Amino acid sequence: MQNETNPTDGRGQGKAGPRSRGRDRTDGGWPSGSNRPAKDQQAEGKNMVLVQFKGHRKGYYNNHNQVELKVGQYCLVEADRGRDMGRITYIGPGSSEWWAAARSQGVLAVATEADLARLHNNRGDEWEFWDICHEKITMRRLRMSLVSVERQFDHKKITFFFTAEKRVDFRELVRDLAGIFRTRIELRQIGVRDEARLKGGLGICGREFCCSSFLHEFVPVTLKMAKVQQLPLNPGKLSGPCGRLRCCLTYENEIYQENRRRLPRVGTRVSTPDGQGTARKLDLVRNQVSVTVVGMDSMRDYSAEELKWDGQQDLPEPRPAESGCSKGRCDKKRGG
Repeated sequence: MQNETNPTDGRGQGKAGPRSRGRDRTDGGWPSGSNRPAKDQQAEGKNMVLVQFKGHRKGYYNNHNQVELKVGQYCLVEADRGRDMGRITYIGPGSSEWWAAARSQGVLAVATEADLARLHNNRGDEWEFWDICHEKITMRRLRMSLVSVERQFDHKKITFFFTAEKRVDFRELVRDLAGIFRTRIELRQIGVRDEARLKGGLGICGREFCCSSFLHEFVPVTLKMAKVQQLPLNPGKLSGPCGRLRCCLTYENEIYQENRRRLPRVGTRVSTPDGQGTARKLDLVRNQVSVTVVGMDSMRDYSAEELKWDGQQDLPEPRPAESGCSKGRCDKKRGG
């Protein structure tokens, strides 16, 4: 959700719309996800520049002016109706998804000492802007939590990031802020995962949050991934600081799924070098199966190559037709 206003007329855009994840923006936000043809990417050479702004926000830019850049430098880039400044974290060919956002915005120049001083002053002013906005939110009793404030480098726009459980009518708040700052005001509602990205921090592994360091966009994470990887279904260990399932559950999920397809299900009758047995436990990391063999007291571990089993037997049993309802009652309820 976002709302902007021009300070000359003080008009907002009405009630807040659906939540915006910030992935459809091309002014330094996250990419839209559309693909650019591979031949366009090759034609650009190594002109892709990845720039990081405040709150670990990343932007994709085309160095069409052939400015001499180095990773770690600060540079000026094209922004929404103006200019912005950030730190360069990548220079290279990029990917088709990155070019979809980068081809319409470019790098302008390398930042000077005066530009760096201005950026430092902007960061100091943002603390004051945060206090003013928080005071106005409290005064108007809006059910929203202010997360961060970012001032565009050229002072033509101020963006306020906030979270809220429901839709918030912040038209009056936008008018208040526009009257005070006399510039364009944008209120952007974000989710809890975006909030963790903006704030940053250390994960349970002891390293910086993945979303704040190298992840470019969020991907769906499901509880099924934890089950496939045989992890304990403990919400405290599976959830990140944002309260959602950890993004790192997706990193090795494909490998675990591939290993699982190579092994029999638990309970399947298998043939081993030592005789017939039943699969009791799967070790997806070592790609082994623990089997109880007929005539032996303890389980033994076998690799997938050492086992033979019926693939049809490995399939789950069909669900009984009468399971969950009495004879004929389900059909009557559906028909009635």
